[in-house]
Amino acid sequence: MERVLYGDVLPYATPTSLHELHGPDAGVLTLPLHLFWSGLSPDFDLADTDDLVSAYSAVVREGSAEDQARYLDRDLLARAWASLRLPVRCRSLWEERFPELRALARA
Repeated sequence: MERVLYGDVLPYATPTSLHELHGPDAGVLTLPLHLFWSGLSPDFDLADTDDLVSAYSAVVREGSAEDQARYLDRDLLARAWASLRLPVRCRSLWEERFPELRALARA
């Protein structure tokens, strides 16, 4: 019998369009517990590259399409995409849906 790992079946949400992403593009982004539960501060300074990557990685991995629309900004996502820490299957799903992200990852 072939093993099925949780990571192989974990569902990942995506928005229908990157134009739906209308989250803040500056300031401090505070993520709710269902998106960021590490015990560290849920506050992220969007001007800080490390904070941006951490917050956006969490929202892309853990968020519903509604969460993604609320917390992600399209231009910031494009800027950070290549640096996001994502499972291979999650990144592939997003890049299949949004080929422009794949191009950014290669640049």
